[in-house]
Amino acid sequence: MALLNEDRLFPPDPATRSIARDLYAQIRHLPIISPHGHTDPRWFAENQPFANPAELFVTPDHYVFRMLHSQGIALEDLGVPRADGGAVESDPRKVWRLFAKHYHLFRATPSRMWIDHAFQEVFGVTERLAEHNADAIYDQINAQLSEAAFRPRALFKQFYIEALSTTESALDDLRWHKMIRDSDWTGRVITTYRPDAVVDPEFDGFADNVARLGELTGEDATTWTGYLTAHRTRRAFFKDHGATASDHGHATARTEDLPEAEAAALFDKALQGRCSADEADRFRGHMLTEMARMSLEDGLVLQIHPGSARNHSGDILARFGRDKGYDIPTRTDYVSALQPLLNAVGGRRDLTIIVFTLDESAYARELAPLAGVYPALKLGPPWWFHDSYEGMLRFREMATETAGFYNTVGFNDDTRAFCSIPARHDVARRVDCSFLAGLVQTGRLEQDEAVEVAHDLTYRLAKTAYKL
Repeated sequence: MALLNEDRLFPPDPATRSIARDLYAQIRHLPIISPHGHTDPRWFAENQPFANPAELFVTPDHYVFRMLHSQGIALEDLGVPRADGGAVESDPRKVWRLFAKHYHLFRATPSRMWIDHAFQEVFGVTERLAEHNADAIYDQINAQLSEAAFRPRALFKQFYIEALSTTESALDDLRWHKMIRDSDWTGRVITTYRPDAVVDPEFDGFADNVARLGELTGEDATTWTGYLTAHRTRRAFFKDHGATASDHGHATARTEDLPEAEAAALFDKALQGRCSADEADRFRGHMLTEMARMSLEDGLVLQIHPGSARNHSGDILARFGRDKGYDIPTRTDYVSALQPLLNAVGGRRDLTIIVFTLDESAYARELAPLAGVYPALKLGPPWWFHDSYEGMLRFREMATETAGFYNTVGFNDDTRAFCSIPARHDVARRVDCSFLAGLVQTGRLEQDEAVEVAHDLTYRLAKTAYKL
């Protein structure tokens, strides 16, 4: 018995399904380019066994625990660490049993397909997880985790990952990346420059973070010129550890291109904690343009992840900290928000700006037309809540007619859950082949073109866009 249908996500029409199958057969085994994500570089630096199935599949995965929490299950009972060090469930088998008992909650969700893929393809599990077989499946996976073949570096090779990017704060010492770089392991794991803590006046401890930035770089980061120089120094440090991109998670897509004196005055106000919400957003917006100009100097790709109302629950933020599933999509304006940035640098062919969205209504109306004309702008793949069969298909349907395929950047998995990487890429490959098969079947694309585009969407576009 198999958990996965071999024709999953292919079109129901037999003729179109046959074309999709043929396309998929030609790209299913291509290497994985994972240019943006949140896996822990320590895994690959130390190459220690994963502790147990619960810590691999449940506790670190906000897709999983947010669904369970939505049905009234306490995060403490899932072993999610508290910010204050308070008591949480420490028995991974109990966490796993709770997960198994409620596995039906994931029916028809992307998480269900990702987890089933990992169960079957990585661990050889052939039964659907449920309360009655929870212990047996736990024991099966747990026994394998102690074997050398299931350590992080071995799985990296098994998953056929060519390159994987993690994401670190601008203040991170990158010790794990240094350990990877200095080891004899040949796997390519690189970092990404994430400066939110030192460009967002509303980030906890912003002034202290800027002071730390100055300490790390030997610059007086409390002055505007010293602050910008400190960023350049840290970006160079990240590039030395393999970075090819920066990443910016802002509440809105707002950009600004302020005169130097005005930007400096706003920075001073931010350090003093006197910015209004609008001024904080304005400063973040200006820093996107500053970062784009730095990218013209050092070549880092600029990624913008806007439009999430992060940490929506004050109680969860206080008890568990950031990134605990309470980030909610918001409406986002791109036409006017991106105009200052695009007026400043959007015409540059030597710059790559990748924009993501949680507001799907903007694809056809705003983002595809913008990416379809500005040389620097590219569309990131469906992100977060839309990293799904339906979300990927909607993206292709709404963006392709205006932006084409080559103003997009292929797929990235953006995950903390290591074993979901091949599953997510497999879903993207199947969806793209299904979409291309429809174009062939309706006479809008020749078969040989569809084969080439399938290779591009699977491998070449991401590798080129992210300079990997």
